[in-house]
Amino acid sequence: MSLSAIDRRPITTSATPSSGGVDVLRWTGFGGVVLLTGAAWTGTVALAAGVAGVGLLVLSWALLGRSVLAGRPRPSARWLKRTLVLWCGPLLVAPPLFSLDLYSYLAQGEVAARGLDPNAVGPATGLGATADAVQRVGGYWQDTPSPYGPLFGAVERLIAQVSAGDPVVGVLLHRVVEVLGLALIVWAVPRLAGASGRAALWLGVLNPLVLWHLVAGAHNDSLMLGLMLAGTAVALGALREGVDWWPLAFGVGLIALAAEVKLPALVALAVVGTALARRRGGGFVLVGLGMAGAFLVVSVGVSVLTGLGFGWVRVLGTSGLVASWMAPTNWFGFAIGGIGSLFGADLTTTMIGVGKVVGYVLAAGVIAVVLHRQLRGRVDAVTALGLVLAAVVLLGPVVQPWYLLWAVVPLAVAPVTTLVRARLAAVVAVFAVLVPPLAGNFSGRVGQLVVGYAVGILVVGAAFLLLRRKSIEKPRSRV
Repeated sequence: MSLSAIDRRPITTSATPSSGGVDVLRWTGFGGVVLLTGAAWTGTVALAAGVAGVGLLVLSWALLGRSVLAGRPRPSARWLKRTLVLWCGPLLVAPPLFSLDLYSYLAQGEVAARGLDPNAVGPATGLGATADAVQRVGGYWQDTPSPYGPLFGAVERLIAQVSAGDPVVGVLLHRVVEVLGLALIVWAVPRLAGASGRAALWLGVLNPLVLWHLVAGAHNDSLMLGLMLAGTAVALGALREGVDWWPLAFGVGLIALAAEVKLPALVALAVVGTALARRRGGGFVLVGLGMAGAFLVVSVGVSVLTGLGFGWVRVLGTSGLVASWMAPTNWFGFAIGGIGSLFGADLTTTMIGVGKVVGYVLAAGVIAVVLHRQLRGRVDAVTALGLVLAAVVLLGPVVQPWYLLWAVVPLAVAPVTTLVRARLAAVVAVFAVLVPPLAGNFSGRVGQLVVGYAVGILVVGAAFLLLRRKSIEKPRSRV
């Protein structure tokens, strides 16, 4: 072997898992998930177990990523998919974690099951303020109409009818729906990623935010992402050699259905339309009108067939009514409002409104630039989708940890460098530990949080030292 060939070999460090070590990491992550389920109960011990579980899973996932990004043969794509199933298992039967939105879905479904319009009638009005279903909903959303599209409204109504109001059955059925969405994501990711399928599965599907919010929290973003990515994979596949119109139409239909869950999926139609215009050598405006027409046809069809009508159009901005501290567009309002309060002026609400308008304008500008670059062939379609969704999230009026998945999953699939994937992974890891596993408001439990995080950090630190000693290869010297 020549010296140059030896120099090109990947260097094994003490922080990279060996082929045998990945199995240790798999079961360490599983143990973390089991501990995490304890956070659904009350008490400092339960919270400490949950925090430790979060840390163990994030640690295991990060160390697996070092092996994947280093180009090692293990873990394989099949191994990663099986690990996803293993890590999802305990979360499927746990109470809702990280968020109470799942109880809002149940209440909105009961409103629809009573023949009322969930996009016009809030749970407290439709069910009565003292109803058990309403009491489980977060205070702010108890009388807020549903902001979701008619497809998800129909899902909520069907689950309410099947579960007959039983919250346990309702939670499990919603998890089934979101797991179906996750299955679509798992199907689409390798098809969009091509040769980088393993890295895309690790970063886009196995990541902690998926487990926390699409499985444990059962957010409908899973169904939206699943339909959107599956539709994008089918549509772009139809454009690889010429234009295969029927698969293209099917893919566009899936994306339009995703937008009937949550509207942001609509931007995928712009990306697919741009790819079609580039394939045909022009006609961007005509293609854009065709995509808008397809969305309109699907919207009318779903709204009429579900019997839920078009009330969802009026409440699309409902989620933005909360002044989210994670949204960069709100920081301007918080800053100016804080300064104004020193002089007795209440400027926060007004300035947050200004920030939102600026965010909308900037987002539109970023989307236009990205689509123009895609049309000119400077950005591929999957990267364009990730960048456009990143603009929608970061410049939108509200940011939630699970919203990051809108951009992270497509960017994980995109043909980006290892450094970019590593940076995306760092963002995922930070947001995975940023929000406590307690579902809902944790004010008044600050003491529990402090103790819980202290114990959790000690457990994770000990686990990291143990993994370095027992499941990580020793460094090999270079010749």
